[in-house]
Parts: sequence; C-alpha cells; structure tokens
Amino acid sequence: YGFINTCLKSLVVEKYGEETWEKLRLQAGVQDSFLTFEVYKDEITMQLVDKACQILGVPADMVLREFGEYFFEFCKRSGYDHMLRTLGGNLYEFIENLDALHSYLSLSYQANTEVLFLFVFPQEMNAPSFRVEKNEDGSMHLHYYSDRRGLCHIVPGIIGAAALDFFNIEISMEIVNQTEEEERTGKKEHIVFLVTQNPVFSYKERNEFSSSPQYLGDSEKQIENQLNKEDLEKAKNTIRDRGSSVCPVKKSHWKTIRGIITLGKGKLLRGFDPVYPKSLWIDTKTFCNGLPFHMVFDKELRVKQAGVSIQKIVPGLQTMGICLDHYFSIVHPEVPFTISSIQKFINSQFVFQTRREMMPESWKQRPMLELRGQMIWMESLQCMLYLCSPLLRTLHELEERQMHIADIAPHDVTRDLILLNQQRLAEMELSNQLERKKEELRILSKHLEEEKKKTEALLYAMLPQHVANQLKEGKRVEAGEFKECTILFSDVVTFTNICAQCEPIQIVLMLNSMYLRFDRLTTVHDVYKVETIGDAYMVVGGVPVPVPTHAERVANFALGMIIAAKGVQNPVSGNPIQIRVGIHTGPVLAGVVGEKMPRYCLFGDTVNIASRMESHGVPSKIHLSSSAYQCLKCKNFEMTERGEIEVKGKGKMHTYFLIRNKTATENEIMGRP
Repeated sequence: YGFINTCLKSLVVEKYGEETWEKLRLQAGVQDSFLTFEVYKDEITMQLVDKACQILGVPADMVLREFGEYFFEFCKRSGYDHMLRTLGGNLYEFIENLDALHSYLSLSYQANTEVLFLFVFPQEMNAPSFRVEKNEDGSMHLHYYSDRRGLCHIVPGIIGAAALDFFNIEISMEIVNQTEEEERTGKKEHIVFLVTQNPVFSYKERNEFSSSPQYLGDSEKQIENQLNKEDLEKAKNTIRDRGSSVCPVKKSHWKTIRGIITLGKGKLLRGFDPVYPKSLWIDTKTFCNGLPFHMVFDKELRVKQAGVSIQKIVPGLQTMGICLDHYFSIVHPEVPFTISSIQKFINSQFVFQTRREMMPESWKQRPMLELRGQMIWMESLQCMLYLCSPLLRTLHELEERQMHIADIAPHDVTRDLILLNQQRLAEMELSNQLERKKEELRILSKHLEEEKKKTEALLYAMLPQHVANQLKEGKRVEAGEFKECTILFSDVVTFTNICAQCEPIQIVLMLNSMYLRFDRLTTVHDVYKVETIGDAYMVVGGVPVPVPTHAERVANFALGMIIAAKGVQNPVSGNPIQIRVGIHTGPVLAGVVGEKMPRYCLFGDTVNIASRMESHGVPSKIHLSSSAYQCLKCKNFEMTERGEIEVKGKGKMHTYFLIRNKTATENEIMGRP
C-alpha cells in the first residue's frame, strides 16, 4: 500500500528536507505522492531504500532501523495508537499477539493483502510471522520468519520504539542466528533476535511502575521480590487500619497493590487457582452444535471430532479417523502440516483452507472456504483442539460460498465482523475516491501553477515586473518621470536592400537569430528591452528601476551587440551583418499605453536624440551623444571624438564613438563563463 511509501517520504522530508526527498525520488524514478490504500509494486519501496542509503551515505541496516522507529510513530499518528496499546500488558504479550493483529488488519483492508505490524504486503509475498520464547534470565528470543530477505533490520526499530513508548523499557536486539528453513512454499528466512530489557527509569520509579496492573510480571514471585520487608509491613498496617479511617487520603501505589491482593490470603488475584468440575457438564451433541466450527485431531492428524457446520461443508469429516491434511492445507503460518510444526507455532492463529479436489461437486466451482482460529494441545488426550470460525470478510464472500449468517454460531463475533467490515469497506472505497480526487486536484493545481509561471514569464517579458503586477491586480499604472537614463537604438545596415533580395522567411530567421543574442545580453547587463520595430532594437538603462550605473550598463550592452552581430549571417552576401548603434542620456517620461496589448513606452526628446544618434551613426560603430560621453568619460571606457555633425531636427551636435571597455574582457562583455 501507498501507506508505506508515504511514511518513507515523510521520514526523509522531516529529517533531511524536501530537496533530499526530491533528489531521492528522481534517482529512484518514482512519483512524488502515493495513495494510502493503493497497492504499489514492492520494487518501489526497495528502490527508495536503496537510493536513500546511497544519498545519505549510511548502511542499509541503519536506514531500515530508523525507518522502523519512525514507522511506529507514523502509525500512531495515523490512528492506530489505541489498537497497538491493547495488544498486551507487557512486551512478551505484545509480540505474541502481533500475528493476531495482522490477521485482523487483513480483514479491515482489501481482501488480497496481509500486514506486518501495519507493514503491508500483498498476500502472494507471504507476510512475515513472529514467534517469541521466554528465557530464564528474563530475556526473550524473537523468531522472525520472512520470504523477503534484507528487511529484518526494520524489526528492532519497530519493536524497540513500541517497548519504549508502551512499556517504558529500553531494549537491545541482536541477531543470534540466521538460517533458511525449507517450508511448504519454499525457502524462508529465519532470523532469531535476542531481546534484553533494560528499564530506562530510576529504581524508585521502577517500583512505582511495576506496581501498576499492566506491568505486574508474569508471576507472583516477580512482584514479591520487588517489595522489601519494611514496605510489606507498612502495607499490612495500612490494611489493618483501613476500617478506622474516615478521611479521604491521597492514593499511593501501595493502595494499587492492595487493590489486587486478596485480603487475608496475600495471594495475587492474577495468580489465582482455577476450579474445575469433576466431570464435564456438557454432552457431545451440545458441544458440536454449540461450537459448529471446531475439530479435534491426534498426533497422526486423524480427526476424532468435528463441529456440525464444518461437517456440512466438508462431508468427509463425518467419517471419523480420516486424515485432516487430506481435506485441508495450512495457509498461515507457513509451516508443514505436522503436529510438531503446529506445536511450534501454537501461539499463532492458524488459517486452514479446504482442498478443492476433496470437496463435493457443488463446492468445486465456488471459492474455497478458509477457517481461522487457535490450536489448543490437550496433553491428557494427546490430541489437538482447533477452535475456529469461517474467515469471511464481506457479505459478498459469504454469498460466493452459498453460506448464510445462520451457519455461524450466535456467540461467534464473525457475524458482527462481516457486517461491520462490509460497512468499513464501503467507507474505505469512499475514502479512496476522495483521496484520488484530492491527488487529481493536487496534480491539476501543480500544472496550473506551472502554466501560471509560464504566463507570468511571458507577461514580464512584455512589461516590467512591478508594472505587470499592478495590472494583474487591476490597478491603474501611473506614468513616471525619470530624471536621467540612457537609451540605445540599433538597426541593420542596408536592411532595405537585404529585404528586397531575400525571401521573407530568410529575413525572419536572420532577425530572430540576431534578437536572441541581443535578448540574452539584456539579462547579462540588466538593461530593459523596450521594443523592436523591424530591424530596430531599443533598450534603456535606469528605467523602470533607477540605477546610477545606467550609462555603463548600456555601453557594455552596446559593445556586446557589436560582437554578437558578427555571428549573424547576411542571407544575401553570406558575410556577417553590420549594425549601427546610437546612445543618448537624458530625462524621459515612462508609462503604459493602451489596454489591448499594452506596452511600456518612453516619451521625451531623449528618445528622439538617441534615435538620431543611431541614424547618423557609422556601420559597426557605437555613436555617443555628448551627454552620454560625459557619463562615461571617467568610467574606464575608451572613446574617440567624432566632432560636430549636422543632426536632422537638432542642428549641429558634438558626438563621440565608443571603442571598448578598458577593464572588461570579451567573455565578460558577452557573459560567457
């Protein structure tokens, strides 16, 4: 399920940042988000773990252990906290009931999945299983069985986090044995962990904590060893004086102990001795009717007894003494069908499945029935009792097997589970649909944001950014006066003659090649491109954002234009084109003109003079007005005097030519690395 991959993403983002996750997922070649109940290929998770090891530079066992610890917290935050807390009163009970939790969750999720401590696996991958053994020194051996190699290091992370959070104990887990066992479905990895418990709180806190009902060890002796004589005497006095006290007092942990002790006998209630009748007060017929799904078999797997409902479904069981493994196979746990294997996993829930070839003709076209329940070894009879119920998840599965609710005993909660799970699956499907719609909206929103950025980039290419933002907000853009700026005009020499001798497409290609080079230079030197008309190119420095270096920026841009033009071919002669460039410095008025295709335009005599500098210029030269010369003369530029020339509409003007920048190299002018 995507729940696992979502958790892995959350871990990377929370601990290492969004950039690390983005890098990890791109290298792994996976999507950015996962649907919680969607089934994904197992290779995706393994690929993410592998790339995480490479990017973070840590061994796989450390990554998996950290993932296990985080996964436990992630499950708690996802609403499984109470379910996990109720598994057992101590760590041994907690681990012992993990397989039962998996069995329940396989009902709650889709019918084709199983779960390892909420670590979801498709059923064909055979979910791992746990078996725990107590040692005399208080440690435990945890047996972990799995078809999937390399994931065992997740287990210490998950179990360690659960022990610390639920039972306030710190544990250490080390692998003491690692083998491959030949099971019914093939080879299975068998890892044995040695689990040692180390309380992380003080001695006083440990005494207080150990007095709570959930921690009261597994025997009366463990509790009594923790109580010293003085404390016991104090507890007895408190009990003796109980009747004379009329004032409420603060309840101490000794009152907790007193609450679970039988007064006068001093025995823990949890260690009580059960009373059994001398003979069983139930006849065989009532037992088989009251427990319609049960079987008793001996060491040779010969059936000695069976409930009425299971006899109805598997008529062969009416012949006492037949071999159980002829009619059933063990689905879970993955063990051979022998009495020794069953005893080895006796604390696990067992799932049996009927064999199709042994079923009546009417059943052979239906899905096979699965039974789930517990095994109880009866030492006196040397027989095994299998107390079970039909493993049915939905009403649809019940109907497929042509069974009815009435076939299940009234006391069997399987009835309620089927009905509740039917409702839950409907809610889950609705949740899936909402999650898919949410993911679709997220993708659409992402695409919309990308398109918005493209639109803004196009708009900012046409108008100054602050002007475009004002127009987007529906505001009126006021014209602004700039006391000093530098304007540049350029055109192509003999452009009219070129147009007369070429195809239109050749002209378009030539201008596009030239303007692409000029546009890149506007970014390099941070000048604003005002417009292009035919072969004329106009830029300005110091508008729309006033800067003191406007003249130097435009001068460097002009030098770059001359160099860039040499790379554009004249379609008539095949030689590089030539351009004229004119520059003038002065005041302007700038503003947005029009509503349809609005343009940011410059107005004033400065624009006219700059245009005259270009039209009265010389091919491949940069023509400067006297005001532009004054701005550049102390700025490390080499310039030569042209002298007085007659300028149309302006009379005589003293002008100059810009030769080069004394301190900048050609690569710097062109913005090359």
